[in-house]
Amino acid sequence: MTMNYETFGLKEVINASGRMTILGVSKVSERVLEAQRFGGEHFFEMADLAVKTGAYLANLLHVEDAQIVSSASAGIAQSVAAVIGQGSLHHVYHPYDPTITKREILLPKGHNVDYGTPVEVMVAQGGGQVVEAGYANMCTAEHLEMMVTAQTAAILYIKSHHTVQKSMLTVAEAAQVAQKVGVPLIVDAAAEEDLFKYITDGADLVIYSGAKAIEGPSAGLVIGKKNYVEWVRLQSKGIGRAMKIGKDNILGFTQAVADYLAQGSEDGEAMKARLAPFIDQVNAIDGLTATIVQDGAGREIYRASVTVSGKKTAKEVIAA
Repeated sequence: MTMNYETFGLKEVINASGRMTILGVSKVSERVLEAQRFGGEHFFEMADLAVKTGAYLANLLHVEDAQIVSSASAGIAQSVAAVIGQGSLHHVYHPYDPTITKREILLPKGHNVDYGTPVEVMVAQGGGQVVEAGYANMCTAEHLEMMVTAQTAAILYIKSHHTVQKSMLTVAEAAQVAQKVGVPLIVDAAAEEDLFKYITDGADLVIYSGAKAIEGPSAGLVIGKKNYVEWVRLQSKGIGRAMKIGKDNILGFTQAVADYLAQGSEDGEAMKARLAPFIDQVNAIDGLTATIVQDGAGREIYRASVTVSGKKTAKEVIAA
């Protein structure tokens, strides 16, 4: 039986801006598909594959170590578990042991968002307890530092268009607090395009989505300090077992990172040019107005915003 999207009664959605989870994220290149096929057609010792692809990516990204995981969300959960357990095999096998009390994950209040699932769900999956700092409309370095206790395991910073953007401390400022109080800083940069900035800013662990800006298959990447990444890798024997990634996606994602670094991301002007025909065609439809809007987090990502004017019904808009 030959299957395509029509087999399941589905219609293809053209995602003009790309990278959105709700639309299946990005398309992958032929080179990535080729790497995935190679992975699918061969056997590997998986622990060795994880170490070696991690070392290869770490060299490309100029960091101490890297670990490919199944998604950025898995990266959050496993990073939280890693900094709580600190390499303890007892913790790996008993991640929710109540005698382990250093579980507080400090998070700016405006970063405690739902990006498809609440951030605190992933923190809890890793065994952490969210402690909010600051307020919904403001969080400074002082707000962050005043919430640190003896039970603080890490500071978590969410770099995303979902979060509050105004009056929030920067990654570099959060890193200064983390260094001052002696806890690691985890940065969730899932959809971010810069694979170097947040490590340079002082983060200890940085998490990226494989299928957004990098345009790879479903995957996640955790990079950073060697001991922390090794603790993340150890989670494959614990909670990470429920979110393991296959060999095909490991190799496909590794190829995607190499290609991304060689070719760079699509710039904003090219993205706007690619959107223009769609905008023109929508604006030709009576009752619809389309404009190009920039990503809410200020990134060079542009999308089409369509508004309905007049008295058209939802069915009429869909038909048009």
